[in-house]
Amino acid sequence: MLAALHPAGDAPVPAALPAALAPLLADPALGPHPAGSVLDTATGQVVYASRADVAMTPASTTKIATATAVLTALPADHRFTTAVVAAPADGSALTLVGGGDPTLDRARLAALADDTARAVRAHSLDHVRLTYDASLFTGTPVHPIGPNENLAPVVALMTDEGRTTVPQSAAGSPGTEESGPGARTADPAGDTARAFARLLRDRGVRADDPVAGPGPAGATAVASTRSAPLTEVVERMLTESDNDIAEALSRQTAIATGKPASFEGGAAAVAAQLAKEQLPLNGSVFTDGSGLNRADRLTADLLTRLLANAADPARPALRPILTGLPVAGFTGTLSTRYGTTSAATGLVRAKTGTLGGAGVNTLAGTVVDGGGHLLAFAFLTAGTPGADPAPAQRALDRLATRLTAH
Repeated sequence: MLAALHPAGDAPVPAALPAALAPLLADPALGPHPAGSVLDTATGQVVYASRADVAMTPASTTKIATATAVLTALPADHRFTTAVVAAPADGSALTLVGGGDPTLDRARLAALADDTARAVRAHSLDHVRLTYDASLFTGTPVHPIGPNENLAPVVALMTDEGRTTVPQSAAGSPGTEESGPGARTADPAGDTARAFARLLRDRGVRADDPVAGPGPAGATAVASTRSAPLTEVVERMLTESDNDIAEALSRQTAIATGKPASFEGGAAAVAAQLAKEQLPLNGSVFTDGSGLNRADRLTADLLTRLLANAADPARPALRPILTGLPVAGFTGTLSTRYGTTSAATGLVRAKTGTLGGAGVNTLAGTVVDGGGHLLAFAFLTAGTPGADPAPAQRALDRLATRLTAH
């Protein structure tokens, strides 16, 4: 509950709050049947509910569930490793092994090539045969909704999230649902291996064209690169609504809990982790980790309880869920929403969700009200009118802004 920053207010949440929210939720821009839930994180009291137990398409607010699952399945300091290994009897036979790191970028791949070239030369070699192993993830790599520019094929070895170019606006944190995704390759693992081979050649090591294949038994590590700690990866996923990270973390949850590292296994693993947390899963349907699938279903009540768990001082491992939420008017997918004169700017922290063509717009997060209460909220819509999501987003923002008042 960001308790160190905002201790619970002494006065109760105003009883007039439901009456103030009801007409805002009835805005025609939010479609015929929106849902909403507001929870006082300090007391667990539900202070507002409208169709809060109706499961609806959550869009990218699904990532809050994915974050909870992976943070309860893996240690906070866990890192994902991409390694180069050598065959035990032949140091010139190298395999680039993908560890399911969705944050591997060109700079880290180049650093891995530096370390590999030094190791090769240290063994008086100047030529290597290169294979690449992306077998950590299983099942189809293509999202159930089909190929799309919002998500690369989900494989255990990729660079820059499979982008053929990194857009200027998304450099350093590509892959967002809301912020201009860019073109994706159909073969992220192969492209990464070929880029690695070119990097080795640039460093004076003759490398054969890489082929796909498993790493040899008993292989020894030549070089490796590790991601940032899990907590930072989760924060990045939430701030930028990064679909590629979300799908990788869903599969990492599956691996950590003994399930297949596929779309189906990841979805089952996320649901199982939330069930262990004794969260209300009535009507919930998980098909992915990102929320791109219109078949996903969550309730507003579940989303607020996920956020309340993250706010619990007794559960510090979940704190990255709150610190990763975009800040109104400042960061991530809320950086261009609200404005310099809005009462909510800098106060609302929330995960956005938008599915174009489906009329789905969602917002779930936290806000400190005028009485010092940390409130968790979730508002979900379906069938919003028109192709432009802006009217629905403004209506959602007005609901969150109202929560900042007494």
